[in-house]
Amino acid sequence: MASKKEERAFARGEVGVDGAAVEEEKDESQKELAKAQEALLRGRTWLGRECLTWLLWKSESTDAVLNVDDLPVNVVFNGKATLRAAAGDVTEIQVKGVTAPYAKLVKHAMAKGLLVHTAKIQLTWGEQVYDFTIDAEFFDIRSAKLPALLQEEEDDKLSERLELATRASKVADALVAAFVKERSGKSWSSKTVPALRKWMEEP
Repeated sequence: MASKKEERAFARGEVGVDGAAVEEEKDESQKELAKAQEALLRGRTWLGRECLTWLLWKSESTDAVLNVDDLPVNVVFNGKATLRAAAGDVTEIQVKGVTAPYAKLVKHAMAKGLLVHTAKIQLTWGEQVYDFTIDAEFFDIRSAKLPALLQEEEDDKLSERLELATRASKVADALVAAFVKERSGKSWSSKTVPALRKWMEEP
């Protein structure tokens, strides 16, 4: 009969039914490499925050942010959002509400150095609507609500769901690519940053 410790390990997925480890133990060099890769990604968090802040600014006009496969992509920040700063008296604030991310309070917080760290976003691509929660730390999608499925057969539903998830990833990648292109362009410092500052400091 298995001990309570063994039962807990099984419940956590650490061991199989035979009591053997599910994954081989990593050696020290593999552990160090994994830590270094995670630290590198965490060190680039500021870029993800800049991207989400830029996207919030671009989305306020309600115009399409870009086109993907000749279809407009519209973005709306429509719920809870977290802003963070690397240093300062206030290093994090959280806002809730459908229009909260566009509030003057949020803009003024950004003007003082806070950037969007996590946000709930609604993305419309053509006639399809996706709801995302995005995290700047690894710039990954924490959760997603896909458009309603049209197929009725289970196998067809699975294929459709996979296709929609692939499309969602494609559009998210296109948004990041659009930001990186603008961020690395010559007009970033001369035009985009002043426009962002003006937007943040609006009375």
